[in-house]
Amino acid sequence: MALAEVFVWLLWVSTALAASSLRQPRNAEPPRTASSFGPLWPLPRSIHISSNRLQLAPKHFQIVHGPGSSAGPHCSLLQDAFRRYYEYIFGYSKWQDHGENSLADTELAALQVIITSEESDCDKYPDISSDEAYQLSVGEPVAILKAGKVWGALRGLETFSQLVYEDDYGSFFINASDITDFPRFAHRGILIDTSRHFLPLKSILTNLDAMAFNKFNVLHWHIVDDQSFPYQSITFPELSAQGAYSYNHIYTPTDVRLIIEYARLRGIRVLPEFDTPGHTQSWGKGQKDILTPCYNGERPSGSYGPVNPILNSTYDFMAKLFKEISTVFPDEYIHLGGDEVDFSCWKSNPDVKEFVRKQGVWYTYAKLESYYIDKMLDIVSSVNKKSIVWQEVFDNGAELPTDSVVEVWMGNFYEDELRQVTKEGLSAILAAPWYLDYISYGQDWKKYYNVEPLNFLGCESQKNLVLGGEACLWGEFVDSTNLIPRLWPRASAIGERLWSSKNVTDLEDAYSRLVEHRCRMLRRGIAAQPLYVGFCQHEVRNP
Repeated sequence: MALAEVFVWLLWVSTALAASSLRQPRNAEPPRTASSFGPLWPLPRSIHISSNRLQLAPKHFQIVHGPGSSAGPHCSLLQDAFRRYYEYIFGYSKWQDHGENSLADTELAALQVIITSEESDCDKYPDISSDEAYQLSVGEPVAILKAGKVWGALRGLETFSQLVYEDDYGSFFINASDITDFPRFAHRGILIDTSRHFLPLKSILTNLDAMAFNKFNVLHWHIVDDQSFPYQSITFPELSAQGAYSYNHIYTPTDVRLIIEYARLRGIRVLPEFDTPGHTQSWGKGQKDILTPCYNGERPSGSYGPVNPILNSTYDFMAKLFKEISTVFPDEYIHLGGDEVDFSCWKSNPDVKEFVRKQGVWYTYAKLESYYIDKMLDIVSSVNKKSIVWQEVFDNGAELPTDSVVEVWMGNFYEDELRQVTKEGLSAILAAPWYLDYISYGQDWKKYYNVEPLNFLGCESQKNLVLGGEACLWGEFVDSTNLIPRLWPRASAIGERLWSSKNVTDLEDAYSRLVEHRCRMLRRGIAAQPLYVGFCQHEVRNP
């Protein structure tokens, strides 16, 4: 090859290489830069982290009740939390033997937890008005965590645990810090569906742990639906005996009590949903005449529709069942559902048609649904509970008590729905933009993170009626094999949106913190899926 030809060939190769270096790969990884806030998630309201580093010695460090606290060693909720968070901080180290090496830095001897209110709420259940605020001051020789109630102490313990880090030699450190924190919204929920697929007890408890790591405080338990009735009722045992997938797919009273207490110890409410009059096919297997017989012309078709709203026996049954539900679940709210009611079966049934005809020419099947819902609202009120309903109940004109809550779930024009609901003086929960059962390629957590719940037209008093929101994971394609990785860390994005200040919107900073938070969840036994390409520092070649 002549010298000139060699020169031309080298020029072509260098040009091609340069061009290829400029070409960006598909979905290039965003820059992974450390956040100035460290790996905190969700981001606290006010935070100052100094460069002054303190060392924690696992064999010496203690989490204890501080002087003057209204909760002492008798508070089993905090005692359990102290043990749990000590394990979260030190129990997942790559170094099993931390030895008695001398400390290279100033030692942090303890975290003192002080409940400042006269009534600590230690033996109570959390509710919509629970105080979750806390103040955390980290400095030598001890860190101080102050909270009005135990619920704030639980949130502060999580934050403290996130501030501790381990170096490559197995030593633990924390930077001197001052944090003041409280949630933006009172209702921060995760919906799970145990009817489409039964979720074993272990899966539900693991999810409650993950919720606590992300400062969620409501487990919305959509416990029954068309497909199965896994709730074992003491009053009507045939509902689960006939309506569950099998005897192995039920939640016994003991199971339910365990879930409620496990949640309480983490500051999480359990909100039961018994959805009617639609979504009730499984109910009919164990309770005769509860569903409406459908007709094909003048003859029964053999199929059944929604709950039969015209029989007195329907309401006698519901009154007994919901009296039991009100005693089993301590939360002040019961979710009554009320969504996606198909009127076609009611329209085919001659008895229902006659009932509607007698009400007058202007009476509609939507009004028949409202008639049913009104009676259910009275039943719930009679057992001293408040009601939450899906938005169709409001849309169809039911007369909702002022203490009712409307859950907005329809994706189209949910901002206008929030405006209308709050204009009527009713409280609202937002779920519409956070249906996590819809999956797509890429980092969909960003679209959940970018939602602003109060982005609707309305005055300040209307916006104050938005209690918060929920991440919903419906169970048609979800069971125990993919519940956790499908929820987390996608739901984490919603957790920060509902906890942190409105102005916390920096996606690059959020990505940096969320990557580390996801790795932390992995270390704690939560099988959270990756956000994108990369690795976790705790991973080892031969575990």
